[in-house]
Amino acid sequence: MAAWVVYEAWTWPRVAPLATRPPRTTAFIERYRTEQRATGRGDRVQWIWVPYAAIGLPLKRAVIVAEDIKFFSHGGVDLDEVEDALERAVERREIPRGASTITQQLAKNLWLTPSRNPLRKVREVILAWQLERALSKRRLLELYLNVVEFGPGIYGAEAAARRFFGKAAADLGPLEAAQLAASLPNPRAWYPGSTSRAYQAHVARVLRRMERADWLDRLLARAISGRGRGWAGWSLLARG
Repeated sequence: MAAWVVYEAWTWPRVAPLATRPPRTTAFIERYRTEQRATGRGDRVQWIWVPYAAIGLPLKRAVIVAEDIKFFSHGGVDLDEVEDALERAVERREIPRGASTITQQLAKNLWLTPSRNPLRKVREVILAWQLERALSKRRLLELYLNVVEFGPGIYGAEAAARRFFGKAAADLGPLEAAQLAASLPNPRAWYPGSTSRAYQAHVARVLRRMERADWLDRLLARAISGRGRGWAGWSLLARG
């Protein structure tokens, strides 16, 4: 046990450097490359890092309504969603799934695996807690939008916008943004151009949520100025 604790402490990811520089790679990118090499295919990925201001407002709004509507109000973990997920798991007699915030997803993409192992989930929660305390909400969203997978081997908003729509992430419209945000639960099968009925239905849900969430623009504007972290946006969220 002592040896395991020492190992965990020695190999634990460093969160603070992310405040000033982007990651060189992520655990999910390296996992994709390993899978590609194992099947004899090329391991090249499409990944272009851009600053927060170079990602259009429609995509930011789409991702938040699709993945974490309480992003500006929680401290890394949405306890209400966790409780709901546990209740659903008990009712269906299955391992809990879902309930991950954007911050938790960021931690998982950067350093962990998609495994549903409970110990992995504990690491994810601890890392999310550290990320929230080390970085602003603006920086967390910037990191997330730059590292998540939007299609097979396509990482980050800029690469996805260019690949699927032939334009920059700053120029995406609401429908295009909804199509990208809807791909996040299953990017290897759900992405713009997919004929999956489930994917198309999710795109429509994201669009409806976007139309009802224009109040989010105020919080995103506050994030641009460096404010709006932690519980700072809760009053606006409640009125929304």
